[in-house]
Amino acid sequence: MKDGFIENGIEYVRCGDYYLPYFEVPQCEYEIGQFGRLRKQFLKTNKPCRYSTLLMTGKLFEHLHEVDEQAQAILEQFIKDAEKTALNKATHQMEWVGHMNNAKASATEVINHKLIYV
Repeated sequence: MKDGFIENGIEYVRCGDYYLPYFEVPQCEYEIGQFGRLRKQFLKTNKPCRYSTLLMTGKLFEHLHEVDEQAQAILEQFIKDAEKTALNKATHQMEWVGHMNNAKASATEVINHKLIYV
């Protein structure tokens, strides 16, 4: 049994001569992709208070999953739009590849600017 007490709904645990709040970090229920991991790294290094708050409230993984889903939706929309305006893939293969790479790069820029690094 832990040596501690509960006050105002917060459980405290004795650690040496001090009582510290006892927090358990919830397990990740979501699969976090590339954009979610980028967001996590940005929060960790540039916004440590926001990162800690999300982590302690158990909302970090939900936030990362939401960012990842929004980013995937943006990427898919850019690719669909590029496919509509692309040249014929069979006759202009290199131009088509360049067009699709440009669409992906543009989508990544938008995602970074609007979702990841804010």
